[in-house]
Amino acid sequence: MITVKNLTKIYKVYRKTGSLLTDIFFRKYEDILALDQVSFEIGENELVGFIGPNGAGKTTTLKILSGILYPTSGKVSVLGFFPFEKKEEFLKQISFVMGQRNQLIWDLPAIDTFFLNKEIYEIDDFQFKKTLEKLTAIFSVEKLIQKPVKMLSLGERMKMEFIASLLHQPKIVFLDEPTIGLDIFSQEAIRNFIKEYQKEFKATIILTSHYLEDVKRLTKRLIIINKGKILYDGSLASIFQRFSQVKYVSLILEKEIKKNVLFKIGQLIAYQFPKAVFRIQKKDLASVIAYINDKIPYLDLAIEDEKIESIIKNLFKNHKN
Repeated sequence: MITVKNLTKIYKVYRKTGSLLTDIFFRKYEDILALDQVSFEIGENELVGFIGPNGAGKTTTLKILSGILYPTSGKVSVLGFFPFEKKEEFLKQISFVMGQRNQLIWDLPAIDTFFLNKEIYEIDDFQFKKTLEKLTAIFSVEKLIQKPVKMLSLGERMKMEFIASLLHQPKIVFLDEPTIGLDIFSQEAIRNFIKEYQKEFKATIILTSHYLEDVKRLTKRLIIINKGKILYDGSLASIFQRFSQVKYVSLILEKEIKKNVLFKIGQLIAYQFPKAVFRIQKKDLASVIAYINDKIPYLDLAIEDEKIESIIKNLFKNHKN
């Protein structure tokens, strides 16, 4: 569905020199490397998390894949098309949803935008009605589509944006920060919608988000990018095996124990009787559990992975260094 090989994008950015004559007649430009030899492939019906800090190259990549930007070099194929050619057959099979952009007409109900998109994408009456019923049902917003957009909440407007963008049943969907600025209930509704939409329509989806909860809840594969380079491309599960060296052990103690005894278990990061939490090196986990079972009276024990936020933060930190 998507093939990217050695994709590079360089922006020429104007820099002021402080000299009026130079800035007007002899402008100075600086090359900014946004993408540096990026390569990956995404198959049919995959939902891939594409994450990185601000300026990492996420949105630039999506804009190239959707035909908005022209790459400086490298090869890009989406559904067998070169995106920037913007062929009609290509544009009718993709959709780009950006959390901070909107296509809805402020003073009119969302249904008017839906009918407009029906004509733009040349959707026949039967297919339009059928798809609209499915999408509004997934979101449970059947009664809101006749309401003026300006009277909708932010979360409700975002739901309408999704419906407007997906009426033509695109085979590939680019989601750029779709839950940004939404409350936790709206975020959950969007996540559930994305899962249901992919299940129903078998779409290939690339998701960028600063909310790692979006990624954890929706994706099995993760591509991590920083400073225009791919740092990781693999399963969400294996990232813990490759880049995490610690586990967290939580104890519910049977009786209060002196801290100097608890320190013998490992790094004590939190203790308020009856709960104690330790940060343990993976290589020491077996011996630590054996020690706890032999020496520490407890009611319950839990072992947890390091938070994915910490793992990714360390990846970025190590790449920076």
